[in-house]
Amino acid sequence: MARKLALRDALREAMIEEMRRDDTVFLMGEEVAEYDGAYKVSKGMLDEFGPRRIIDTPIAELGFAGIGVGAAMNGLRPIVEFMTWNFAVLAFDQIVNNAAKTLSQSAGQFKCPIVFRGPSGSAGQLAQQHSQTFESWMANVPGLKVISCVDPADAKGLLKSAIRDDDPVCMMESELLYGFEGEVPEGEYLVPIGQAAVRREGMDITLVSFNKMMIPTLEAADQLAKEGISAEVIDLRTIRPLDYKTIVDSVKKTNRLVVIDESWPLAGVSAEVAYGVQKYAFDYLDAPVTRVNSADTSLPYAPTLVDAYLPNADKIVKAAKEVMYIRY
Repeated sequence: MARKLALRDALREAMIEEMRRDDTVFLMGEEVAEYDGAYKVSKGMLDEFGPRRIIDTPIAELGFAGIGVGAAMNGLRPIVEFMTWNFAVLAFDQIVNNAAKTLSQSAGQFKCPIVFRGPSGSAGQLAQQHSQTFESWMANVPGLKVISCVDPADAKGLLKSAIRDDDPVCMMESELLYGFEGEVPEGEYLVPIGQAAVRREGMDITLVSFNKMMIPTLEAADQLAKEGISAEVIDLRTIRPLDYKTIVDSVKKTNRLVVIDESWPLAGVSAEVAYGVQKYAFDYLDAPVTRVNSADTSLPYAPTLVDAYLPNADKIVKAAKEVMYIRY
C-alpha cells in the first residue's frame, strides 16, 4: 500500500527499516543526532537507536568519512551524511582513494559497504562554494556507485539497496526538495541500482534527466504536448552504473534526444549520455543530440542570475524544438 511521503521522510524510513533489520548499520554525520539532522532527515532516530548508532561528529569530513571507511572494512555498514556534497570535497581522499579502491587493492579480501549521502546541486542563494553538483565527479571513479534521485519512492528503495550493497555508494539528494512529496510503498521496498525509469511515454523526442531537473523536464514535456509534440521522459535515477539500454531503446523509437543536466557542460553526465547514444544508436538519430546544462561558470548569488544560470522548462522546450527543427 502506498501513501504520500516527503523526500526527507522516505529517506528516514529507509534508514530506520534497515537499522531495525541489521544491527551493523549506523548513521554518522554533523548534527544527525541531537539536532535531528540539518534537514530533519534523521528526526527521531536518536531516540530509537541511541548515541552508539546515531552519531554526531565534529565538523571534520575527512575524519568522520575515514572512521566510516574503517568501520565498513571491519564488518559494519555505515551511512555517512554530509551536510552538503560541497563539504565532501574535504573527504575525497577517503572516498576516492580508500573506499573506492578497498576491494581491488585488497585483492577482494576487504569489502567496503558504506553509503555516503547528502544534498548535491544548487539550493537557492548559497553561491559558488555551496551549489555544485557532484554526480559526474563521483561517477568518474571506478569502484563507486552513484545514485541521484528526487522521487520519494526511488529514494527509499534505492537507499535501502545502497545500504545492503557491498560496494561504496554515493547518494545525491536535493536540498531544495526534501519536502517534495510522492507516493511511497509501505514496508519492504527495493529499487535496483542501475535501472532508469520511464516517467512518461512518448513518440517524437526523448528527454533524459535526473534528480531535481526532472521537475522542469516534466513541465517541458507538458508544454510540448500542448503543441503536439510527444516527449518520452526518462529519469536516470542512478548515474553509475548508467542504464544505457533504456535510453537507447527510447531513442530508437523517437529518433531524437535532449539531455538535461544541472551540472556544467564539460565532461558531465549529459556528455556521457550523448556519447552512449551516438555509439549505440547512431543510425537511429534524425538530429544531433542536444544538451541543456547550467551555465559554464560558478553559480552567482543574485537570484536573477541563479534563474539565468540553471536549466528550466523554457530552455528545455526551446532545445526540444530545435531538435525537432521547429523554430520560434
